[in-house]
Amino acid sequence: MHEAYNITMQNRKVLEGYLQNYSLEQLNKVPQGFNNNLIWNIGHIIVVQQLLVYKLSGLPTMVSDEMISRYQKGTRPETDATQEEINEIKRLLYVTVEQTQTDFDNQIFKTYHEFTNNLGFTIRSAEGAIAYNYYHEAMHLGMMMSIRKFV
Repeated sequence: MHEAYNITMQNRKVLEGYLQNYSLEQLNKVPQGFNNNLIWNIGHIIVVQQLLVYKLSGLPTMVSDEMISRYQKGTRPETDATQEEINEIKRLLYVTVEQTQTDFDNQIFKTYHEFTNNLGFTIRSAEGAIAYNYYHEAMHLGMMMSIRKFV
């Protein structure tokens, strides 16, 4: 799982670059033809990782219920993110992945609620969720690469 950790950490560094190089206004802008913005994608990536790995393992997440309701699947930006929210997202970028690696190494993931997502991927374990997660993150990074052209 250390390779999955390394891949995810590298992707999180790319995401951090968006947070550092785009203004609050740019992070919040939903370009015409898109349903979301740069900051929504980053928040969504963090929330989905936590739901996939922790919630479906029956464990508490490191993100608040408020953050989950704002960035989970099926949501879209209803209001602009504040600088405070962006700071929290930036903080969570790495700590969530680091804690997941520690928890995996400590074998805390004992059970998992298997599910099949809308793309047909069946995820049967926390290890499978970690592997699927970097596919999910890459998909959203691709969306962000498109959005950035219009902000």
